Amino acid sequence: MADSNRYKMSAQHLEELKTELHFLKTVREKEVAEQIKEARSFGDLSENSEYDEAKTEQGKLYSKIAEIEDLIEHAEITEESEDANKVGIGSKVTVKDLELGTVEKYKIVGSQEANPLSGRISDDSPFGKGLFGHAAGDIVEVDAPMGILKFEIISIEK
Repeated sequence: MADSNRYKMSAQHLEELKTELHFLKTVREKEVAEQIKEARSFGDLSENSEYDEAKTEQGKLYSKIAEIEDLIEHAEITEESEDANKVGIGSKVTVKDLELGTVEKYKIVGSQEANPLSGRISDDSPFGKGLFGHAAGDIVEVDAPMGILKFEIISIEK
């Protein structure tokens, strides 16, 4: 299977997905089925907005279940980097933007756990790739859509 069909994530994130899937297939699915049953009791389905809303919710639920099942089926567990001196999965990296002079802290994570707004950067992103394998004190160049950005790695924590 090609790497593009694999989803990098930590073992913890995989367990969270399994827990969410279980909840959706048991509790949430029953709730939506009950909404549909109740909406049907209101009579004529052709003009029943409650029924339409419940069916839409059911479609969203089944879509979410299929998405999570795909993530679980194609999960690739990423191991945290063993070398504490190099940036890898699980590293908390403090970097200084050499152009702006700002200092930011990021955690390098698998692609399925990325959330740039909360400082969780994917190892597959241009920034994550630029940092990967470098040590504290290194100057790294990141090829971003706005051009080449330069950062200095201040520190690395595991």
